[in-house]
Amino acid sequence: MEKENLKYQSYLSINEEVKHALENNIPVVALESTIISHGMPYPKNVETAKSCEKIIRDNGCVPATIAIINGKIKVGLTDDELDYLGKMGPKVIKTSRRDIPYIVSLNKDGATTVSATMIIANLAGIKIFATGGIGGVHRNAHITMDISCDLEELGKTNVCVVCAGAKSILDLGKTLEYLETKGVLVIGYKTKTLPAFYTSHSPFECDVRIDNPGEISKLLKTKWDLGLNGGVLVTNPIPKEFEMDEALINEKIDEAVKEAEDKHIVGKEITPFLLAKIVKETNGESLESNIKLVQNNCLLASLIAKEYYKD
Repeated sequence: MEKENLKYQSYLSINEEVKHALENNIPVVALESTIISHGMPYPKNVETAKSCEKIIRDNGCVPATIAIINGKIKVGLTDDELDYLGKMGPKVIKTSRRDIPYIVSLNKDGATTVSATMIIANLAGIKIFATGGIGGVHRNAHITMDISCDLEELGKTNVCVVCAGAKSILDLGKTLEYLETKGVLVIGYKTKTLPAFYTSHSPFECDVRIDNPGEISKLLKTKWDLGLNGGVLVTNPIPKEFEMDEALINEKIDEAVKEAEDKHIVGKEITPFLLAKIVKETNGESLESNIKLVQNNCLLASLIAKEYYKD
């Protein structure tokens, strides 16, 4: 049975820097790759990916960007692999939980979403993951049933996800309700207000406010020591100097959602469409905000990881 449970290891390709860190209790922070292939244009996507890795290294941790390349699950990418994903862009398959066996078994390339990154990070033994924003319950989900599997993954996979809240293109209230149903604690870092990705606030509240990375680390250990499986969501507001005007961004989001409905864009294509449309309509301002919030999340994830790996 033990041998059966370890079969997944043959599918993982953990680079030497990450492997050394895991074997020597050096803090590691996971990063997703959909933001590279589907979230930003080239070369800004690669520049952002490398800047995130640098922030993590500068703060005493090892970055592990995760993707699937030629069917091999990569935990930690080389500069050449980052550049490859950036240049290929949307030609790389956007990969969530359901897509992993298809991508791996047929030797394809996959850029991992939050859910897929959580799964792979957990398999590799990485417990802290920094991203931009999670997926959630889409607007009009009562009609479309469009609900991101990120929420399901948070309900069962033991990884702490540091983000700037759920993407504001979503129904934030229903997303919080879904997370509550799945037993996922939503922490506001230095805030009780749920951040809304491009802005530092929303009409909704997090479950708890915690101001200290060490206290977050202690909470994670307590949860998992008690056998309470599932992730924890740490929401980290975008720094105020980089947030967008709330009225403007909400107007642009509403327009983008309406256009997506008119064009019948659904499923895994809708989020990249909406984000790209908002970038265009804000003359690139939303892209710069996106970059700043991701970098800010990498910093906080590093602080939490250093505390988590202390013992």
